[in-house]
Amino acid sequence: MNRRVVITGLGPVSSIGTGVTAFGRALRAGTSGISAISSFDSSGFPHYMAGEVPDFDPKALLRTLSTSEWGRTSLFAAAAARLAVEDAGIDEKVLAGAAAGSSIGTTSGESQVIEALTAEWVHSGLDRITPAYAAQVPASRLATAVNQELGLTGEAVTLSTACSASNYALGYAYDQIVTGDADYMIAGGADSVCRWAHAGFYRLGALTEKVCSPFDKDRSGILTGEGGAALFLESLESATERGAHIYAEVLGYGLNCDANHMVAPDPVSIAACMRRAHHNAGIAPADVDYICAHGTGTPANDAMEAQAVVEVFGTRPPPISSIKSMLGHTMGAASGFGAIASALALDEGFLPPTTNYRTPDPELPAIDPVPNESRPAQPKVVQNNGFAFGGNNAITILGRVA
Repeated sequence: MNRRVVITGLGPVSSIGTGVTAFGRALRAGTSGISAISSFDSSGFPHYMAGEVPDFDPKALLRTLSTSEWGRTSLFAAAAARLAVEDAGIDEKVLAGAAAGSSIGTTSGESQVIEALTAEWVHSGLDRITPAYAAQVPASRLATAVNQELGLTGEAVTLSTACSASNYALGYAYDQIVTGDADYMIAGGADSVCRWAHAGFYRLGALTEKVCSPFDKDRSGILTGEGGAALFLESLESATERGAHIYAEVLGYGLNCDANHMVAPDPVSIAACMRRAHHNAGIAPADVDYICAHGTGTPANDAMEAQAVVEVFGTRPPPISSIKSMLGHTMGAASGFGAIASALALDEGFLPPTTNYRTPDPELPAIDPVPNESRPAQPKVVQNNGFAFGGNNAITILGRVA
């Protein structure tokens, strides 16, 4: 069995909008989701901005889960999945009775729950921690939350490959449907803003003060972000039979892990991952019309990513933009949001912008970052980059259904 796989439902829960309509509108407008941190007391930090989802109301989005029994990240994952299924327009009873599962990526899992437990341990001792918190800690619960919310009986796989995790999850879900092991899959990622990630990136020197400006000459780092991103996948035959709206086809993906350095990206390895993704998707570099960048906004990452792009695509690469300029870096959800943005670009005919772009960097190759304003376009093939610490690279390729 070698089935074609399409995306028929999108579920973003993000700092710029929840639900596909709000998210797509904000993406086109270049809306900023950055605000002062409210998830924890940031008064001791010189930098205090992030891409939080302050109006996240899981009770308004979920129908099955008891929200008091799950951590914020699991609730992000389940809410995003619920939205994706609703957008796909498939009967829940059909879904529950089918070979259907989920694969969800994350970096920090239930980070806020871990912080609450740690605080109790420090202040009151290990024997005084709240047992319910301990039960919420396992990161594997993210995909379990999705399956329980939707009554899915297939696999529930959580992948913790950090900032490329959603692309890993999307690739896994794609394989499940291509091979016939599943008929429907929900893929994506989730993470929450938390104190220890904020502190870690600050101490690493990778955190910018207020504005993330990928590919700009004066870029100075990331802003952490949060949310849940989910995509509903099924076979082309299934989508056609039920008359579903098809956003995009998943053409293939590429993975590699060079492990050359804990935090420094390797352009040679990234270029190799791009070539692997193109080969798996059966395309050539010239077929790619737009790249949704990893684009963190750190000097090193953007330089290495641009170098790899030119290595693969030559001196006139396709437009490449970073939605992290609007959302912040949502960690394990990042390439999930990139996949949603890529699907919308294909479906609605536009390229998302890189906001906060002011000054071209003469040290970067001549790239087109789609500066500050979205652009009307008719891309047919889109590349979605996701890179992570340790050289964990994952790239997905989406295309219009031909």
